[in-house]
Amino acid sequence: MSKKDTKQKILDAAEVLFAEQGFNDASLRIITSTADVNLASVNYHFGSKKDLIKAVMDRYLSIFMPNVDDALQRLLQEPDFRLEQVFECFVAPLMALTRIKRRGPEIFIQLLGRGYIDNQGFLRWFIVNHYGQVLEHFSQAIRKGAPELSASDVFWRLHFTLGTVVFTMASSDALRDIAQADFNEEIDVEGLVRKLIPYLASGVGARS
Repeated sequence: MSKKDTKQKILDAAEVLFAEQGFNDASLRIITSTADVNLASVNYHFGSKKDLIKAVMDRYLSIFMPNVDDALQRLLQEPDFRLEQVFECFVAPLMALTRIKRRGPEIFIQLLGRGYIDNQGFLRWFIVNHYGQVLEHFSQAIRKGAPELSASDVFWRLHFTLGTVVFTMASSDALRDIAQADFNEEIDVEGLVRKLIPYLASGVGARS
């Protein structure tokens, strides 16, 4: 097996286990057993569990964040826009993650949620340090779309937004099955994301 194949196997196993079990509970021993590699190979390719977590996340972030930033910067050039348009900037970049895996969008959102649930402060630092400009453009777009919100309002509402998105994407298969069974509604993952946008925009922009 080549070094590239070994590294890929570790990443593939780690991202699924991290998404399903969390960063704290998915041990390196479980990951290497699933990937069918030895523990030393993780140290060789990544150095530590924290570095492996960052590598798993950056496989998605390195595609997602630049695409989001392009969309946000184009939107910020507009003299006026709605919050719905801010959240629409995330749809195409999220769906582009299917280039990594068919379920890439769902896995990525679950991983983001795990970063908060498991209190992975180093991961938040990594995202801010590497993609701070994107986060700033997102913040600018929210403030421009809803100028009446205070900084505290924005913090809490985006926190609630992330929770809603994580739950929805983690339950995407079940929700789509229910939509089909109860409402005869065929919906793919992108359609599910688009259903979220009016709800998220209304929640973020709601009057206190």
